[in-house]
Amino acid sequence: MSANHTLQGHTAVITGASRGLGKQMAEALAAAGAAIALVARNAELLAAVKSGIEAGGGRAESFVGDITAETDVTALAAEIQARLGPPDILINNAGINIRKPVHEFTLEEWNRVVGTNLNGPFLCCRAFVPAMIAKKFGRIINMTSIMSHVSLPGRTAYSATKAGLLGMTKALALELAPHNITANGISPGPFATEMNTVLMQDPVRNAEFLAKIPVGRWGRVEEIGALAVYLCSDAAGFITGADILIDGGWTAQ
Repeated sequence: MSANHTLQGHTAVITGASRGLGKQMAEALAAAGAAIALVARNAELLAAVKSGIEAGGGRAESFVGDITAETDVTALAAEIQARLGPPDILINNAGINIRKPVHEFTLEEWNRVVGTNLNGPFLCCRAFVPAMIAKKFGRIINMTSIMSHVSLPGRTAYSATKAGLLGMTKALALELAPHNITANGISPGPFATEMNTVLMQDPVRNAEFLAKIPVGRWGRVEEIGALAVYLCSDAAGFITGADILIDGGWTAQ
């Protein structure tokens, strides 16, 4: 790792860190030297991620909470600062997707997607940005998704929230640039995570899906981790307000 990619001395908050891309980014940032605040709702899964990071020589603490609840986020921010110090990296990774036709959505389901995918990042930014401003350094990564740019049937709520998160990212970049804080999106395409296991194990559906990806394979979670480390490093200080597509060429079609 080059010297300007090290994250020694930094503390990162990662939501949805108990599995999938959140887990991988936590492991990658810890390997680069950052102290990690692992945030999710499942204490058992968080404990396993924490143990794995510590076994590799990294530092991590787990924090159980619901990012859609204002009181939870306020309490999380206070607890993280008390145990790890003021964080200067925030990765808003927690997200949910409900797939169904728009006329079958209930308002409760719609609000659940909005609450996690939009309200959660807002509450976390509001809670953690003040410490970044005080430190005159910060990195915010919002996990936007290719559904910020293109869509599929049955994705009205998900696409709406991810497009909104991309708009939030650009506004944050402009607002926080004077404080040496960058804000960027990462838009993953199809990655080999737990969420896609059922599809990947179905030979016919898997082949049909791969045919839509120009590079002909699923994304590897390690590729997201490497990108996140770079965007959080000093080497990426001139990148802000951007959305990095990492999708095997899906949206280029």
